[in-house]
Amino acid sequence: ILTHYPRSIGISKQITSQEAKINSEQQKRVQVGDLVAILIERIAFEARESEYVDSKSGVSARLTISAYENLVSTAERRALMNGEAKTEARISDLVGIVPAVNGKIELVYEGEQEGSGVVALNLLSKAIRNQFVTMFPDPSKLKKKKEVSPYLSIIEWFSSGNEVDLLTSANHEAYKKALKSVQGLELLVDSYMPKLKPDTKLIVMEFVLFGLAEHSLIGKNSLERGFQFVDLFGNLFSGGDGGEEEL
Repeated sequence: ILTHYPRSIGISKQITSQEAKINSEQQKRVQVGDLVAILIERIAFEARESEYVDSKSGVSARLTISAYENLVSTAERRALMNGEAKTEARISDLVGIVPAVNGKIELVYEGEQEGSGVVALNLLSKAIRNQFVTMFPDPSKLKKKKEVSPYLSIIEWFSSGNEVDLLTSANHEAYKKALKSVQGLELLVDSYMPKLKPDTKLIVMEFVLFGLAEHSLIGKNSLERGFQFVDLFGNLFSGGDGGEEEL
């Protein structure tokens, strides 16, 4: 499956797994796929490039390790709540790594003014945005070439008044049902990654929704315990975040 995820920024999921303090019980219960591991590493990469992070202090190597630990704990908590023996770490589980990111970066004055939580979420948003175009067609380039967007059926589904909620506490079946309800989403993933295992495909489908929101093709609202994906323009008129400022 690694062939599906370009590893151009020196990602090593194996090292992350070995160094993180993950006990045997967690290892059995929580599976962390390559895509989620890559996004954790991308956050560290984005932090090194961020104008809000103090470049002189650098970005601690512990950032990815602590983030990985928090991610596993977040996914494990959901599995325990739902009585599930196993679960796959999801894109939405990445909100659980914000405290780890906050504790491993030093902010410049402008970053402190923004707030550590906001900066951490912005780093995560940039990681998703930049990873998305390594796996799927870049929406901005499609516009310039005036090509028919492969995302059209998904966008039209949302523009027709449909919406989907991805709750962080949802069990596997509810998570699966929500993703499969989005018209064109599974077909898009199958078109670009036809050989994914079922559970991995669900993670990629979720990633597509976050990626489309980060590229302002659909809207995204932060719920108390999860995220809601909606039509972009309806979301803007209603005062939603539009997928640009935070995960």
